[in-house]
Formats: sequence, C-alpha cells, structure tokens
Amino acid sequence: MRLMKVDPRALKDNPDRLRQTKSTPQADALLLATIKAVGIVQPPIITPESGSGNGYIINAGHRRVKQAIAAGLEEIDVLVDEAANDNGAMRSMVEQIAFEPLNPVDQWRAIERLVALGWTEEAIGLALALPVRQIRKLRLLANVLPAMLDHMARGDMPNEQQLRTIAAASPDEQKEVWKKHKPSKADPQVSWGSVAQALQKTRMYARHASFGDDLAQAYGIQWVEDLFAPADEDSRYTTNVEAFLGAQHEWIANNLPKKGIIAETTSWGEVKLPPKAERVHGKPSKSDCAAMYLDREGRVQTVHYRMPAVKKPKGDAASSSDSAPDDAGEVSQPRPNVTRKGVEMIGDYRTDALREALGRTPIEDDTLMALLILAFAGENVSVTTGSGGVYYGHSRLAKHATTLFDGDGKLAVDRGALRIAARAMLIDVFSCRENATNSGIVARIAGETIGADEFLPDMGSEDFLSCLSRAALEASCKDTPVLPRQRVKDTRAALVEHFKEGRFIHPAALFAPDATKLAEWLSSSATAANEADEVDEDGTGTGDDPSDDVEAFREAAE
Repeated sequence: MRLMKVDPRALKDNPDRLRQTKSTPQADALLLATIKAVGIVQPPIITPESGSGNGYIINAGHRRVKQAIAAGLEEIDVLVDEAANDNGAMRSMVEQIAFEPLNPVDQWRAIERLVALGWTEEAIGLALALPVRQIRKLRLLANVLPAMLDHMARGDMPNEQQLRTIAAASPDEQKEVWKKHKPSKADPQVSWGSVAQALQKTRMYARHASFGDDLAQAYGIQWVEDLFAPADEDSRYTTNVEAFLGAQHEWIANNLPKKGIIAETTSWGEVKLPPKAERVHGKPSKSDCAAMYLDREGRVQTVHYRMPAVKKPKGDAASSSDSAPDDAGEVSQPRPNVTRKGVEMIGDYRTDALREALGRTPIEDDTLMALLILAFAGENVSVTTGSGGVYYGHSRLAKHATTLFDGDGKLAVDRGALRIAARAMLIDVFSCRENATNSGIVARIAGETIGADEFLPDMGSEDFLSCLSRAALEASCKDTPVLPRQRVKDTRAALVEHFKEGRFIHPAALFAPDATKLAEWLSSSATAANEADEVDEDGTGTGDDPSDDVEAFREAAE
C-alpha cells in the first residue's frame, strides 16, 4: 500500500461493500464532529477502478469519505491498495467481523490521556460529539482502582449500577474491598455485586432537603452531582448522613407548628404518635395536632392526629372548655437523664478511679491527714466510743496498722511507711458505690481534691450510653462532630463509634459535689456536733467528751 492525497469527491462507492444500511444521524454527526476537530485518524483504503484505470473505488471508509466531504475538506489522505477480483468484498467482510469496539476501560484511559495532554472536557466532548456530562461520567469511572481496571479489561465487567458505586468510593476503600473479593485461580470471576455492596454508601439527596443553603453551609454539607442520573432531575447528593439529618431536624424545630411535636418512627418506618392519639387521614381541623418526622430517605413528613376529648368531671367542678388541651401532644413522664443502672455504673467507676488516684497521685502530708479525717466522716464508717474502740472492718483494716511496727513489736514511725499505710487505709475505706459501702459526699470531696477525675474510664460505650435519656444523649454530642439522629439508637451508635478514638466522661460522673448538697452536709454535720455537745452537758452522754482529748492534743502539739 502507498499513501497519497486525493479529493474525496473523486472517489467512487464500492458496489460490493458490506455495510449497505444507512448509519444513524447521531453516528454521522459524531464522525463529522471528530473529523472537524482532529481530521481523519485512519485513512480510507481505495483501489484503482478496473478497466478505465483513471478512477478509484473505496474499499474501506465510505462514511469517513462522506463526512470529509460534508466537512468541506478538499484533500484527504488515503491508502491505495491493489485491485482485487471481488472489489474487496471478502476483505471488507473480514474487517467488519473482526472489528471489536474499544473496551470501556480503554475509553477511560484514552480520555485521561487526552486530559493529560491538555485537552479540556469541553474540547473532548466537541471532538467526539458527546455531552460534557458523558465525558465527566467516563472520567469518574477512570477513578476505579487500577487492579480492578486491569481485571475489567479482560472482559469481566460489572453492570453500570455496580460500576458507579465502585467509582464513587475512595481508592483506599476500593483497595480494602478488593483484597477480600479479588479473583483467584479457583474462581476467576469477580462477584461485582458483593464488591459494590461493600462500597455502598447511603445517599441523601438535595431534592429531599427541606432546609436551604444557609443550613447546608452551617452543617458543612457539600453536594455532589450524580453523573449517572437523568439529566432533567436534581441529582445532587451527600453521603454525610449525620449532617443532612441534623439540618433536617433543625429545620423541623424552626418550623414546628403551635400544636406540633417531633415524632420518631418504628423500624418499619411508621410514625410513632402519642398514646391514645387518633390519626387524621382527611383534612385536619384547627384543634388537631401535627407530628413531623423524617422518613427512611430523610424527607420531612407531616401527619395530623387528634387526642380523645377530656371528660368533664361531675358536679360543679365541671370544666367549661370542650376543646383538647394545648399540651395534648406532650409525653407524660420524661425519662431521667441517667437511669438507676447508670447511677450504679458511675458509682463503680468513681470508686475504681478514686482508688487508683490514691495509689498513684502525689499527695502532700497535710492533705493526706485531711483525707484520713474525711474518711472517718464517711457514711460507711461505724465507730463505738469508750472501751469498744473501732469496731467496723477490724480484720480488714488492722493489716495496715501492723506495717507500722518493728521486729520487737515497737511502734516505728517511719515517714515513708506511714504514707504508704495511710494511702492503703484510705483505699480500703473510701467508696462511691451505690450500696452499703458508700462513703457518701466525703468520697466525692476526696476525689475532687486529688484529681481523681483523670482516672475515670471512658464512658462512651454502648453499655453506659444506653442508660442515658434522649436529652442527655443528645447533650453528649456537644463538642463532637456527631449530630443527633432521628432514632435514639442511631445517635448512640454514632457516639460509640466516635469515642472509639477518644474518651468520654459524663458530667454526672465527675467527683465535684453539688454546691447545695455540700452546704447541706456541712450544715447538718455542724448541727449534729452541737447536739452531741448539749447531750454531754446534760450528763446523758455515753462517755467522755472527745473534744477534751482534742484540746489536749493541740496543746501538746504546740
């Protein structure tokens, strides 16, 4: 074959060409746009016309020649081949049968190559007579993991739905999933459905949002366009489900009618109405209440309901109002912020933290002495005065006293051993548990004094968070990126996931006692001490006044 330039208008059609059916207008428009943009990439093949010898017949490239004429080209490159006895009929058929469309993977790579060479998406679309949206779609698919692309190029292709899900995932996510689902020698086929399912993310669409751009910006929502969706619909979406639902909830709260409540849904997506409420399916009246909720797709829905009429009491006390009360939609008894189980868990947490702090935190001698005095004021300490001595916990606590004696049975006051014994004694005495061992407020004071809050464990677990009310749970979202969900269990699950990388201490678990309760304890303790002094002055006491010994001790110390 030899290459030459000819006027496309001088070429004649081959009567034996294989493709006799006319091509579609869309295909012709695509080819014409390509020729105008980059010219004829593959020259047509022609042969000399038999007989006259001064003309040429097209063997391959009839459409290219036709669209070159339509593009107004005066000359085109052609390949001249020797004439065949059958006018190239067999060659034409073999070419068409052997022709294979460009693999989709190679299409993506080709477009990426053009972009790397400086082509814009608009220019590629113009050259290929394709919408820019289609070019962007192909570029999105080029984000598939290279290992997956190599496998797809062998012919094992996912469907479009699976492919769009895979391409929308990050490279790290694709890499992790591909490790589990890549083909093996025993099973060379890939389960693309499983791959797509593993990479599937919940989408919240902008067309379902009731909130505007202001709330979207406040919650950090960035819309992404679904390039596979029909072009005539708003296909913007976000995978930030928490932010979307949070914005929807805030919109509901800002637009709640006077007799409206924010309702939850069941696991089936049905709205939960207040007890005894009757749903209104027709046009609601002014006295009816409204319940606003989010459905499974995150859309704001509103239903109306009415409460049963309030029965009038008999007699003169009958009410003159026939309408339902304004608070008909309110729930009767709210759940406490922390359940009894949660309070007991906090008691255990505090006790363990206090003991760890007593064993590890540096404590000055004067503070240590103050703590020993506090320990004796605990609710779990019982002392009988007179000849009875210390009664409570004798066998358990006496072991700490034995460490203060030397080998001859003499009291050896070693400052280091004394500190160790004092700490050990405090560890055994102080308790915050919600049972008979509770030391009461003095243990809370001791814990605050030595910084035992730092030793409290992480409470961001399913076990503890399940003990919180909805209000307390949503309050725990403060200072975290977690936003309240429609369902309490979803909010709790999001907090558990968040606190895996951090530490959560519920405010109710902190050692610092309530100022009011502390004042009450100080006042009641002082009153009790005064009453004890009055009893001794009357001669009705059970023994000598301990204050006399205290005064003597002070004089000796001075």
